[in-house]
Amino acid sequence: MEHEAQYSIAELARLGGVSRRSVRYYVQEGLLPAPLGLGRGRHYGRAHLDRLLKIKAMQERGMSLAEVRRELSQGSDTGEEPPSEVLRSAWTRFELAPGLELHVSSALQVPSPSKLAELAEWCRLHFRSSQEDESDD
Repeated sequence: MEHEAQYSIAELARLGGVSRRSVRYYVQEGLLPAPLGLGRGRHYGRAHLDRLLKIKAMQERGMSLAEVRRELSQGSDTGEEPPSEVLRSAWTRFELAPGLELHVSSALQVPSPSKLAELAEWCRLHFRSSQEDESDD
């Protein structure tokens, strides 16, 4: 049996490329479901991350929050998401270090937050900016 990923608000925000404040706002506005659990045990799951990434992708395409809300609600009427450009090109983007991103197809399983943190640390050690290289001379 596979264990459902659990993310804190900070992890969800980082993985989704938004601020914690944005996550709270999206929950308040009904764009993102409320976290699971109570009190300190509150957490977000993979469905929250997927929804957050859809919201961000739609906004990056220039859609207003009202348009995002409308598109998301159209998908919930039937229980299925409507076909859209967002779904045809579903990729998750992670910023591992400044100037370095990892893009993962939705067909692949996203690593755990701890594994992503390890990868980000490795990247920070092995990919240095050209400015750092100049200062080493």
